[in-house]
Parts: sequence; C-alpha cells; structure tokens
Amino acid sequence: MRLHTGIRVAAAVAATALLATACSSGSGDGGDDTADGSGGKVELTFWTWAPGMEEAVAVWNEANPDIQVTVNKQDGGDPAVTKLLTAIQAGSGAPDLFQTEYQKIPTLVSEDALADIADVLPDGTAERFAEGTWQSVTLGSDAVYGVPQDSGPMQFYYREDVFQQYGLSVPTTWEQYAQVAEQLHTADPSKYLGTFSANDAGWFTGLTQQAGASWWGIDGDAWSVDIESAPVQKVAEYWGGLVEKGVIDNKPMYTPEWNAALNDGSQVGWLSAIWAPGVLQGNAPDTAGKWKMAPMPQWEEGDDATGNWGGSATSVTSQSTHKAEAAKFIAWLNASQEGVNLLVSEGGLYPADIPSQAEALSSPPEFFSNQADFYTLAAETAKGVQPFTYGPNVNVAYSAYNDEFGKAAEAKQASLFLDAVTAMQATTVDDLENQGFTVAE
Repeated sequence: MRLHTGIRVAAAVAATALLATACSSGSGDGGDDTADGSGGKVELTFWTWAPGMEEAVAVWNEANPDIQVTVNKQDGGDPAVTKLLTAIQAGSGAPDLFQTEYQKIPTLVSEDALADIADVLPDGTAERFAEGTWQSVTLGSDAVYGVPQDSGPMQFYYREDVFQQYGLSVPTTWEQYAQVAEQLHTADPSKYLGTFSANDAGWFTGLTQQAGASWWGIDGDAWSVDIESAPVQKVAEYWGGLVEKGVIDNKPMYTPEWNAALNDGSQVGWLSAIWAPGVLQGNAPDTAGKWKMAPMPQWEEGDDATGNWGGSATSVTSQSTHKAEAAKFIAWLNASQEGVNLLVSEGGLYPADIPSQAEALSSPPEFFSNQADFYTLAAETAKGVQPFTYGPNVNVAYSAYNDEFGKAAEAKQASLFLDAVTAMQATTVDDLENQGFTVAE
C-alpha cells in the first residue's frame, strides 16, 4: 500500500479531515470581497442544476437583505464537478454554494473542495434526516459537508390492473418477489415483473444498500473497499438466478424498448425511487392511474429497509469566505418548512427533510392520483434508508459495474454475476492504490 501524501490525506479520510474554509486570496467569484463580516451585505453565489432554485432563492433574498444569493445554473453530474475542481485547483473561481450529488461528496472532500460546516449549522439539523441520508454528508465522521436536499428512497412500482388480472399478490419479501415473477411469466411469457439493468450502477447500489452493504468505508487513515461483501454477493446471486431462470428480463432500462414495455404492459413492475412517477408519466403515458407503489420487498419479513437511488445535498465550498452565512441559507433551503415547501412546489423535488414532508407533500403525484397515500407511504419507506458510504472513485466502480454486469446479464449466467462483483472489487481497489490512496487490507 502507498500513502496518499499531503493535504489530500487529511481530506480524503473524512474521519480525521479538517478542511480549509477559505482561500488566502479571497473567495473568487463565490463571495463579495467587500463584505468583511462587520455587518455589510454578504453576496453568495450558488452553482446548481436543480429546477426551481431561482424561485426559492428569490423568497430568501426578499427576507434576508444582508445575505443575498445569486443562482448560477450549471450542467449536472460530472461536468459540474469538473468545473468546480478546476476552480479549486486554480485557487479561485469557485462559488460559495454547490449542489452536490451524494456519491460525489467523497471525491470533492478528497480534493479539499468542500468546507466542514458542522460548527455553524443550527442545532437539531441532523435529526431532520434519515440516518443513512445524513451519513452521506458526514462520511461517518463528525464533519458535515453539506445539508441533504433531496433523496431517492427506493420502492416497488407495479401495474395494479395486471396484478388483479392474474391474481398476483404484492410481494413483501424477495422470496415472494421471485415467486410472483415466475407466476406472472408462466401465465404470460410476454410479461416480466422487472428487469436486471446493467446500465445504471446507482440502481444496483441502492439494492445492495438495502441489504446492508456499504461499498466503501474509512479504516483509520485508509479507505476500505467492500464491494465484494456478503450483502452485495447475496443481491448479485439473487438477480443472477432470476435472469438465468428467465423469469426476469435482462434488458437495460431507459432504452426505447424498455420504455415501450412499460407502456404496453410487458414490464409489469419497476424497482425504482421516489422520482419514478415522473419517468413513468414521460415514458408510459398510456398507463396513468394503473400503477401503485409499495415498499421494497425485504430480505426478512417484517423489516423496513430500503436504499437510495439518487439525491443531492447543498454544500459550502472551501473557497467561500462566508461559511456561516452560506450554512444559514442552506439550512433554511433544505431543513425548514418554508424552504422545503418551495423545493416541492417550484422544483418538484422529493425533500430529504422528513419533518417537513407531510405539509409539502400533501397531494400525490398526478400520475398516481389513484393512490392518495402515496407520499405518506413514501415517508415511511424513507425512514428505512440504510447507512452507506461512497468512496473517492465512484466513477471507476460504476464503470466497472456497467462492463462486468453487462457481460453477465447478456450471458444469463448466475455465476457471472458473482464474478462481476469480484472484478468490480479488484478494479476499484487497484484504482485507489494507483491514485496514491492508502487502502486497508
């Protein structure tokens, strides 16, 4: 093993990380250099791609003349991260506030891009979020690298009319899910209860998170990689068996064929996240009012665990010279009733703040108007999000998933699903070591 030297050692290992909160040359374009903390107006820049942020920020700005926020819309995902890291490496040009996907937080921490705001957040902020969601912004440490904004707790979506047609029961365990999948496909070979998709590692990550997996961890001054853990192997073996048996489809999601299958009833179920109604409305418009949502099947009857698929936080960057003011804004935006109401009404997001959900989500999505308790049930499932730690090379692990599970799903061989897990583990460890991180044995 090789040590990863310099400041990135402290930043990468979040259990001992103490990030710089300001650049020696000021805040770049992320703050007003004339605001010196002596009572003058503070101006904050916010890089975000989420819808409705301009409207939410306008409400804040009207009520807070001394802390003004300017929204700067960005492309989401990797392009935004690359742009931020370029500014961090240059020493200037970063915003005060940055919308951060949960899986990108370890990478940004390892590059000293995010500030620890634990000392400036209002008391009780952590208690407003599910344990697993909060861990996504702490990396299991005492530091806090953002406030959760939206989350993607996973549920089971199914065609209620088809279930009634074939006398199928909604599965509450994975054993029952396999039985229902076989019953449906036997009754009508053109129909499947779902598909194993090898083109979206976030989906598979959420399934393993529900089973108790955490793909990365922090061990002293080193990263650990646990992609080959027993929970991941259990999930991979389960789905490999269903695909090999032929009772579950092996076609990837988000293809024209998959969209058509949702619309014509040959895809009868979808293990997805809380944002599924929007996808179904766009891809299967003919099926409005025919779907229902239920909790994820459980590995043990009576459990209430789930995983996350998607979601992001709002972070303060290490170049901001106004950490306290920035933290005050993001606490309002993501952990107050007023802010959460705006996230829902203006942005259509599913808020991570649990206490605010009841008021903000009082009506079901239009596509699920037949299920009045949609968001009540969603709130219950969100409480069961299991802890999960991402590592600094998520992109490498996810790319390996696409490659290895793509081959396994195409071959329809259960043994290759387990081989894929082993290959992902090796690829991820090798990459960390090649980057200079210390990796625990």
